[in-house]
Amino acid sequence: MAYLTITDTGAPDRLTGASSPVAETVELHQSATVNGVATMRPVDQIPVAPGAPAVLAPGGYHFMLRGLKSPLAAGQSFPLTLNFAKAGTLTTTVTVAPFSAAAAGDMNGMGAMHHR
Repeated sequence: MAYLTITDTGAPDRLTGASSPVAETVELHQSATVNGVATMRPVDQIPVAPGAPAVLAPGGYHFMLRGLKSPLAAGQSFPLTLNFAKAGTLTTTVTVAPFSAAAAGDMNGMGAMHHR
């Protein structure tokens, strides 16, 4: 999973996808807990509006990297290209953080997690 915050300084837009050379695919996902059950599902887009940063963080929206081409290590960096409906593409750099209890927060209740 990858997380970041997107700040929009122009017109409202939508994040519609992403890609990276480190994975076969990068999907947009949303995690939520409803009635005590953790769920994770793919989404087609994430709204991005001026003055309301789109926060991709544990327990909410995030990038799911599928089919990693090699293991990722703490401290390693890789490019992530974001696709926007209006703004086009933007490439940013993601740095792999060490696994921690805080990062595992998105994994709590994994036994009850539903992934669609």
